[in-house]
Amino acid sequence: MSFNDRIEALLDDMSIFEDWTEKYEFIISLGRKLPPMPEVYRKPGNLIKGCQSRVWVGTELTDGKMMIYADSDSLITKGLIALFIRLLSGLTPQEIKSAELKRLDECGLKEHLASTRANALSTMANTIQKAAAALA
Repeated sequence: MSFNDRIEALLDDMSIFEDWTEKYEFIISLGRKLPPMPEVYRKPGNLIKGCQSRVWVGTELTDGKMMIYADSDSLITKGLIALFIRLLSGLTPQEIKSAELKRLDECGLKEHLASTRANALSTMANTIQKAAAALA
């Protein structure tokens, strides 16, 4: 499934919720469903700097596809990184590098997050796309 297909599916999923409490619950549920991060990636070099919570992101190239592994010590932040995994993991580095992640703003997420979490969202996106650029 392409990035565009994935973002459309996510935006459709989020559009069914009537209010932001439900959308937050959806995001948190994505984080709870995230598979455990392999311990090999849980190291200081994989911590994202600039996030209020601790967020680890590890990547590897498997059969030409970039696999993304992540975890956080905060439920909402873990859900936010799970959004990126849902959108990007398993795509080629070139697809990830060129993914129009600003489309995520269409669901209104940034406007409903505290400024520190909105900044973290951008930092997570940049970290993943830089990792993809290094592999592309």
